[in-house]
Amino acid sequence: MRLSDRVAIVTGAAQGIGRVYARRLAAEGASVVLTDILDAEPAAREIIDTGSEALGLKTDVANEESVQEMIDRTMERFGRIDVLVNNAALFGGLKNQPYDQISVEEWDKVMAINVKGPWLCIKTAVPHMEGRGTGSIINISSSTWMMGVPNLCHYVVSKAAIYGLTTSLAKELGPKQVRVNAIAPGLTMSDAVTGKMPQEVRDNYAKPIALGRNVEPDDLAGVVAFLASDDAKFVHGQCITVDGGLVFRG
Repeated sequence: MRLSDRVAIVTGAAQGIGRVYARRLAAEGASVVLTDILDAEPAAREIIDTGSEALGLKTDVANEESVQEMIDRTMERFGRIDVLVNNAALFGGLKNQPYDQISVEEWDKVMAINVKGPWLCIKTAVPHMEGRGTGSIINISSSTWMMGVPNLCHYVVSKAAIYGLTTSLAKELGPKQVRVNAIAPGLTMSDAVTGKMPQEVRDNYAKPIALGRNVEPDDLAGVVAFLASDDAKFVHGQCITVDGGLVFRG
């Protein structure tokens, strides 16, 4: 298995796409720490029941003390950190609205979770990753910033920032042998999306996608597992778009 003897942290892993990432990394042999503002224990138990090692933690990625506790608990339990998947983000609960109707409070909340959160997790985890050659940070961006989606300005801006975070830190962390990459998913048919999007709307959304269907969580999990592994040992500072051919970017 590609990730045997490695330890991976996945934020926002109590449910949805993060939970799928965690399951896939465990299936590849990793011990997985699942963290979330919600209760991540059931998701961790699901992995443990398959015979893999997992730990569920409650973490607020926008809070420095909470992130430090996440890292400390991971080191106490597993003694190392090899992979960090920065998945936690505010999206599903956001209301589509024009840029000038977004409140300052909501803008700040999105930036705190979607941008400050990954930065805090990285700066706290990296001291335990550097120098071994196995460190892999995988930031979850979005293809929305490549398209310019209206009425979600704060979300789109936050995901563009993730690309900037990825390229900037690739330069800083490369000499420390910590790889930093991002994936940019298209709209993914998670439970949160399918629960509020009628089938007809989903079908219409799939029409311009070159592969003819919408993105499923498993489509993303394989890319995350690849970037976490030595198969991607010379992939660094990249943003891989995973949307079935909706957006093309050179």
